[in-house]
Amino acid sequence: ANSARIHTFIATSDIHMKMKLNMTPDQVVEQAVRAVKRARKYTDNVEFSPEDAGRSDEDFLCRIIEATIAAGATTINIPDTVGYNIPHQFGATIKSLIERVPNSDKAIFSAHCHNDLGLAVANSLSAVLNGARQVECTINGLGERAGNTSLEELVMAVRTRQDVFDCDTNIDTTHILAASRLVSSVTGFIVQPNKAIVGANAFAHEAGIHQDGVLKHRETYEIMRAEDVGWNTNKLVMGKHSGRNAFKVRLTELGVEFDSEESLNDAFRRFKELADKKHEIFDEDLQALVSETQTEASESIKLVSLKVCTETGEENTATVVLSVDDKEQTATAKTSGAVDATFSAISSLVDFEINLQLYSVSNVTQGTDALGEVNVRLEHNGRIINGQGADTDIITASAKAYIHGLNKIMAATDRAHPQI
Repeated sequence: ANSARIHTFIATSDIHMKMKLNMTPDQVVEQAVRAVKRARKYTDNVEFSPEDAGRSDEDFLCRIIEATIAAGATTINIPDTVGYNIPHQFGATIKSLIERVPNSDKAIFSAHCHNDLGLAVANSLSAVLNGARQVECTINGLGERAGNTSLEELVMAVRTRQDVFDCDTNIDTTHILAASRLVSSVTGFIVQPNKAIVGANAFAHEAGIHQDGVLKHRETYEIMRAEDVGWNTNKLVMGKHSGRNAFKVRLTELGVEFDSEESLNDAFRRFKELADKKHEIFDEDLQALVSETQTEASESIKLVSLKVCTETGEENTATVVLSVDDKEQTATAKTSGAVDATFSAISSLVDFEINLQLYSVSNVTQGTDALGEVNVRLEHNGRIINGQGADTDIITASAKAYIHGLNKIMAATDRAHPQI
C-alpha cells in the first residue's frame, strides 16, 4: 500500500488489565513497546491505542504513551472504548495528555469514540478542539454495539462551524450521501429517516412555519446546503418517455458509470420495465435499479417468475420458477404468509440450509407505486450474508433479496471449494 500503517493496541484500564489481560501495568507497558518496535520493522507509520483509555488512569496513560512514542509510534489514538466519557471530560483528557507527555510533539493524537451514550460525535469534536488531528469514524456511524463516531456528522460539523474549528477534513462532501447509501446497501443496515445529514428527512421541512421560512430564505431553517452532501435539488422526474441518453446523463450526474454498453443497455431495459409499472421515476429509484443490475451480472440463481395466491383465513401459496445455472426449476410452497411461502419455495430448490436472521422493508420513494426495498440477513454455516432486492411489488422484492443472498452464499462456497 502507498500509505501502509500498522495499528497496535493493548488495554490500559484497571479492569481490563486485571480481569481480561491478567497483567501488571509494567507488563502492559513492556508489551506495548515490544509491539510498536516490531511494527516499525515493517513501516515508519505506526499507530498505538491504549484500549479503554476513557476509563484509564491518566498518569498511567502518560507513561505508556511516552514509552510507545519513544519506541516509534507516530500516531497515538485515544479510545473511549465503551462510550463512557462526556465531551468536556474527553476533550480535557486529550489536552492534558498532549501537554503532559514530554514527546507528544513527535506524534499525531487521535480520537476513537463509541456511541453507547450517544456522545461519540460530540466527544470527537471536543477532542478536535483540544488538539486531536485524527478522528476514527465510520460511515453511518456503524460499529460495535451502539456504533462509532459518524463520519458524515463529524465532517459536516467541522465544515459548518468553521468559526469554531481551525481545521478542515479535506473531504469532498458531495459524495457523502452516495457513500452512505452504498454502505447501507452492502451491510443491510437501513439508515433511519431522521438520521442527521444522510437520513431521508434530514433536509425535509414539514411544519408550516418552517416551510414558510425556507420558501422566503433557505438559511432561516437550513444551516447547510443539501447539495453539499450529495442531495440532488434538481427534482427532474423521469418516465417511460425518457430516452436512453437522458437516462445515461442522469446516472452520470448521480455518479454512476457503466463499464460497457451492454451493462448500460441492460440497465436501460430495466428502467423501461420499471417505467411501465411506475408513473414517475426519481433518483432513488434509478440508484436502486442500477444496484440491482450490477448485482445480477454474476448470479447463478435467477428469478424467472413468481406467482402468489392469498385468501383471508387460508394458507398462502407461492409458486416460483428459478433459473439455476441456466436450468429452469419450479417449486410450490404453502404457509401462513406470502413472504414465508415464497422463501420456502425458493429454499426447496437449493441444496443447502439457510436461516433467516433479519427481514426488513423500506420504501425507496413516496407514493403507492413506490419501489419497495427489502433487506434480508441470512445465516449459512455460521456465516452471515446480506441480500437486497427492490420492486414495486413487495413480495417480488422479497424474492429478489432472498435470491441475492443465496447467490452470495454460492459465490463464497465456490471460492472456498473451487471446481478442479
